[in-house]
Amino acid sequence: MLNIVTVSQEKMPMYLLLEADPSVDSINSYLDTSLCYLAQKSGVPVGVCVLGHIEDATMELYNIAVSPSVQKHGIGTQLLHHVIGEARAEGVGRIELGTGTFGYQLAFYQRAGFRVEAVIKNHFVDNYDEPIFESGIQLRDMLRLVLVL
Repeated sequence: MLNIVTVSQEKMPMYLLLEADPSVDSINSYLDTSLCYLAQKSGVPVGVCVLGHIEDATMELYNIAVSPSVQKHGIGTQLLHHVIGEARAEGVGRIELGTGTFGYQLAFYQRAGFRVEAVIKNHFVDNYDEPIFESGIQLRDMLRLVLVL
């Protein structure tokens, strides 16, 4: 059974956060002011999610990741639905996020109801020291997605 708990930033496993964001500097820029969720199976961390308030009724999903050894078992979906429910219960009206323009992440968010709102050209080229590749293709542009609650 999956157990999802709110934890302090110190309890967030960096190795899991790095699965979704390859920059420690980027992670550190949002981690200390955000809500941190940890998904565990039998006490072992298997997923993380980080959200922060960016406006009164708007949050940004900064990071969601599942351990590669247990991906494709619904953990990410359960974690995402949990944090959406938590945000809705707190009166949040909108969740935003940024992701690559292709790949399984885009379909993952769209299945949860997120819609494309904008494209940020060259975001991954301009904001990361090293190129990021998915399926052999370099990520360049970021899609900004929105879920209205």
